[in-house]
Parts: sequence; C-alpha cells; structure tokens
Amino acid sequence: MLENFFKLNENKTTVKTEILAGVTTFMTMAYILAVNPDILSATGMDKNAVFTATALSAFVATMVMALVAKLPFALAPGMGLNAFFAFTVVLGMGHTWQFAITAVFLEGIIFLILTAFNIRELIVNAIPLPLKHAVSAGIGLFIAFIGLQNAGIITNNDAVLVGLGDMSSPAVLIALGGVILIGVLLALKVKGALLIGIFAATIIGLPFGVTHMPEGTLVDIPPSLEPIFWKFDFSNLFSFDMLIVLFTFLFVDMFDTVGTLVGVSSKAGMLDKDGRVPRVKQALFADSIGTFVGAILGTSTVTTYVESASGVAEGGKTGLTSLTTAVLFLLALFLAPIFTMVPAAATAPALILVGFFMMSPILKIDFDNYTDSIPAFITIIAMPLTYSIAEGIVFGMISYVLLKLLTGKTKDVSIVMIVLAILFVLKFFI
Repeated sequence: MLENFFKLNENKTTVKTEILAGVTTFMTMAYILAVNPDILSATGMDKNAVFTATALSAFVATMVMALVAKLPFALAPGMGLNAFFAFTVVLGMGHTWQFAITAVFLEGIIFLILTAFNIRELIVNAIPLPLKHAVSAGIGLFIAFIGLQNAGIITNNDAVLVGLGDMSSPAVLIALGGVILIGVLLALKVKGALLIGIFAATIIGLPFGVTHMPEGTLVDIPPSLEPIFWKFDFSNLFSFDMLIVLFTFLFVDMFDTVGTLVGVSSKAGMLDKDGRVPRVKQALFADSIGTFVGAILGTSTVTTYVESASGVAEGGKTGLTSLTTAVLFLLALFLAPIFTMVPAAATAPALILVGFFMMSPILKIDFDNYTDSIPAFITIIAMPLTYSIAEGIVFGMISYVLLKLLTGKTKDVSIVMIVLAILFVLKFFI
C-alpha cells in the first residue's frame, strides 16, 4: 500500500529509508516543542497549552504535506516568526497576544486564497534556476550557522559581531565530537549517520550535565488547549497596526517557505527540467492549512522547516518521510519529556553537516556568467548574515533583475520578477 501511494520504487527509495529520514527530520526540529512555548509564554500565553498547540499544528500541517503534496518536508511553528509575534507585536508594540493570534489567523486565510488562485505558485516558479541553486547553498550556510550557534561554538561578540565560543565547554566538545562521528559514519557510508550522531551525543551529554533526564513520568496526558483555543480579537481588525503586522507575517512566511521548498528540492534533485518544485501548490496548501489551524489552536505562524533538509540528506524523497515526522509529533504529545531532553549540542552536529550537504547545488551555477553568478553569490551570503532566508531571496532577486536589465539581457527577466523586485525595494521604505 505504501509503495503504491508514495511510489517508492519510482522515486528509488525504500520504506526503511523513508522512515529513517522522517525520524531524523523530527529529531533535528524537535527543539521547537520546547522553544516555541518558551517564546510565546513571554506574552502571557499558557506555556503548557502552547506546547500542545505546537505539536498538534505541526502534526496537522506535516500530515497534509505527506498525504496531499507527498513531499518529504515537515512543518511547525516557525522560528523568527514566533519571536516577531512575542517580542515585536506583543511586548514591543504593546498589543495583546489575542491581537497577534488574530493576525496569524488572517494570514492563514489570505494564504489559502493566494494558493487557490496559484499566486504563490507563480512566485515560486518566477525564481530563476541559478537563484534556486543559490537558495540551497545559502540555506546550507544558514543551517550550519544555526548549528554552530546552538552548540556554543560561535557566540555573540560585541566587537566583531560573532566570535569563537568557549572551546573547553562540555557542550562545545560534545558537538564537535558529534561532527567528527557523523563525518566518519558518512565516509563509511553507514545508513542513519545523522540520527546515530544525535543519539550518541545525547547519551554522552548525560554525565557532563549537557543532557538532562526528564523529571517525573516519561508518558503524560497532553496539557489542555482551553486557555488559548480560538482566542481571537477582531476589535482592531481594520487598524494600521494590524495591516503592518499582517504584512510582515505574510512577507516573511511567504519567502521563508518558498526558499525552503526551492532550496531543499534543489538539493534532493527534485526540481524538474524547468527548475520547478513538484506539486508546489499542494505543498503551499499544507503551509496555509498549518497556519490557519495553528492560529485556531493558539500558536504562531506554521511554516515549512529548513531542518527538513536533514531527512532529505538521509535519503528521504517522498511523503512517507513527512508522514513519519507527523506521527512522531503526535506521539510527542504523550512523550514530551523524552523528545525534549535532546540537547542543542546533540542536534547541532546534524545541522552543521546538513549545511554541508546543502552546498552541492552551487556546482550547477555558471560562475563565468556574472549576471547569474553575482546575484547567486549575494543570495548565498545574505541568508546567514541577515539571519533570514526571505532577505536572501530579496537581495538576490533585486540584484538579478538589475544586472539583467542593465546589461540588456531582458529575455531572462519575466514581468513577475520585475514586479517582485519593485515590491522588494518598496518594502525597505515602508
């Protein structure tokens, strides 16, 4: 049944490979189960209820991705978007969390409409192939940078922005050891190298206090959603603040999702001959449904996760990978202590080496064609340095359009790309 539904033979994969890939994806993004409630609780939202909303919204959205789009991508409340929700909209602008969750709900509705009329698909397809390859490489640097930060190998440094962390720290040493272990396993072609590395680093972290055993029972009843379920506030629906907040949510989610879909698909060799993501409309539908349902449950914007690249790196090619991840998110509702005990030092090595995997599409860029390669380079370098996939796409697209038009290569630029570039420029001044 699984073979027929997901066409495993056609995609040159197996049930074992897909399930292993799904577990790997889940392990690299399970941190969201702990981090999202922590961030959103700063607004006054019930932390335990947000945990349940996080797991359920990830389950629903990833299940839609698995069964409708049949792609190996997982979804959950997005990092960055949850920080904007909590620290900018609520704590910064002084709005209630109910106001913010209403904006997320409206975003989900708008995205459903845009997806139904193929507008989001049009934007995905408008990105030129060199930039699609560049997005993959840029995401690779971005993921590696996140992994290095999570492990404490790279830290904040006021003098030069970033600097080397405490190399004698147990967490740093465990993370570096994890990189070497996974590297050796990859060189020896051991299946499940990333997952083995995560488990090994988690266990090694126990005696050093990096990994903490959960308190109480390992199995528990999920916390109630009642404090945050369907808590919308439409009293400021037509205010200027709502417009600004809604636009920001829409913009960041739109291009983070587009970047992830394009970048990971490029790495997996899933783009067709025209550089298009297969079943992209269905994938964007999963993202829209996730945001819509997530707002009702009580969490911030749900988006496609860049950590999906870890499952793809393990060989995941179909919806069976995301189906596995979705089921694990559902199980996490009852086994939260087990899944949340995995420390950042254990997942960091996987993220760092996934970053390495994501770099390979850079070889498909013609570096002798400067109107292709310079925008590609700008895209790649902007993602980690602005800490945003969306901003990388913005700078890459603007530079691509300008270089093509100013050198007379107008045939390489579509009307959609020109419109997007103009909107991107206007964004900086609004």
